[in-house]
Amino acid sequence: MRTMKKILFILLLFTGAMGRLQAQDLSRYEKHWFIQYGDTMPYRILLPKDFNPVKQYPLVFFLHGRGESGTDNEKQLVHGATIFLRDSVREQFPAIVVFPQCPANDYWSNVQAVAVGAKNGKRDFYFVKDGDPTDAMRLLVSLVGNIMERYPVNKQQVYVMGLSMGGMGTFELVRRMPGLFAAAAPICGGAHPATALSLKNTHWWIFHGDKDDVVLPVYSAQMAAALQQVGAKVQFTRYPNANHNSWDPAFAEPGLLPWLFAQKKRK
Repeated sequence: MRTMKKILFILLLFTGAMGRLQAQDLSRYEKHWFIQYGDTMPYRILLPKDFNPVKQYPLVFFLHGRGESGTDNEKQLVHGATIFLRDSVREQFPAIVVFPQCPANDYWSNVQAVAVGAKNGKRDFYFVKDGDPTDAMRLLVSLVGNIMERYPVNKQQVYVMGLSMGGMGTFELVRRMPGLFAAAAPICGGAHPATALSLKNTHWWIFHGDKDDVVLPVYSAQMAAALQQVGAKVQFTRYPNANHNSWDPAFAEPGLLPWLFAQKKRK
């Protein structure tokens, strides 16, 4: 009995230490707030290990999903942030990584949603092929320019990733800043297929779960087909057993980061 108590005590200490370690790791993402015309966008930024201000680095933007919206400058790190904190990643792929946060009353893209049966019921999404950006997208575009100006960025290696709402935002951000992004990796997102022509100069790796009943996989499938039709470099990975959390197997793809950082801007 005494031995069992000792084991449980050690396990509790280990769990607490791991929790503190994770919190300490996430604190490496510095807190910043981008302000323009009275609007504010929180964001977290991770600089490379042994950051050298005279050296140029790849730049990665990561757009969170709806559930991580807000103004706390914390929740946007829930998914994806720990990947870039791995020692092996920081050694092999030194990069500037930015996690902006979308307000809860806004959206990355100007997609339209129709709820069926109840206000919070199942939604169908209708992607807009043009039109004005949301306030969040407008601030995001400005933030991208601001980061590019203030930090030593390798302009041939600017990337964007995103999941769910952020996957939709990934497509739209590339469309609104054509020619900037070398590669993009939208997870369980979507966009209007008619926008594919303006996205063709970016390399794409699209992910979706076949069992996704929140954002239907057909949205990604349509975009993959449209991008292929206009001659874009695109690969599409579907997970037969994944629902909306297809970011879990996507993040586990051993080739994801090597593929991302190998891409250079197409001329």
